[in-house]
Amino acid sequence: MTDQHQAPRSRGAAGATGMVAGPESSAKVHLAKDIPPATVARLTAYLRVLGVLVDEGTLIVSSEELAAATGVGSAKLRKDLSFLGPNGVRGVGYDVARLRARIEIALGLDQGHRVVLVGIGNLGRALAGYGGFGRRGFTIVGLFDNEVDLVGTAVGPLLVRDVADLVPACAELDPTIAVIAVPDDAAQAICDRLVEAGLRCILSFSPVALRVPAYVEIRRVDLAVEMQMLSFSQARNAEVATRAGEDSPSLRSTGLMGRGPELHAATTNKGSVVRQ
Repeated sequence: MTDQHQAPRSRGAAGATGMVAGPESSAKVHLAKDIPPATVARLTAYLRVLGVLVDEGTLIVSSEELAAATGVGSAKLRKDLSFLGPNGVRGVGYDVARLRARIEIALGLDQGHRVVLVGIGNLGRALAGYGGFGRRGFTIVGLFDNEVDLVGTAVGPLLVRDVADLVPACAELDPTIAVIAVPDDAAQAICDRLVEAGLRCILSFSPVALRVPAYVEIRRVDLAVEMQMLSFSQARNAEVATRAGEDSPSLRSTGLMGRGPELHAATTNKGSVVRQ
């Protein structure tokens, strides 16, 4: 997402017409198309790589190059991109800027999002100060906390507001996404206030399973779970390497035994997504 994207003032404005600006002005990307969640996850990876390529001045990328950079097979990549309509030219590749624009439209990122963040502790302050959100079209427009010492203080260009004013403040700020970074015992109450304020998309950093109406989309990020998955991967990879060393005399003779990840990188799955 480029810096010139501005956060919309009208909730639900992003991607409403399905038209892609600039190089995509004559093409449509249908947001209502049923794109599988696994494909959506990979589209975000493609978008990240395409952003780097744009910054480097790359104009054309082949499916093989893009697939290798994101760690997927080229056939899977082409199937994923087929959900966006016709893309690329056989024997030539994909126009980098055009493909990035199409993915941004498909993900609803083309006009940006306005974000409110509740909880300005260590995690919340780090999130508020992260510049990468703005570059990807997510503008933090409101910060909230209930600590007296924090309310009224500045975090970057924003003042921390009292969480007691969350509902009327959201009417003023018109956010499209909310982020919860509060202690676990406060997460449900904050979530309820956000739903009351009209938020329909919420990201929570609490491991608590929050109760929301069916029309509210909520995503949980549990850092402990992610590290547990990494722990499992490390243990699995170590076992695979050990078994390979025990079962293959040729490994001993070639000196490959004990090289760990390099030995089996081509045969193990990386970047597993934990869905909650």
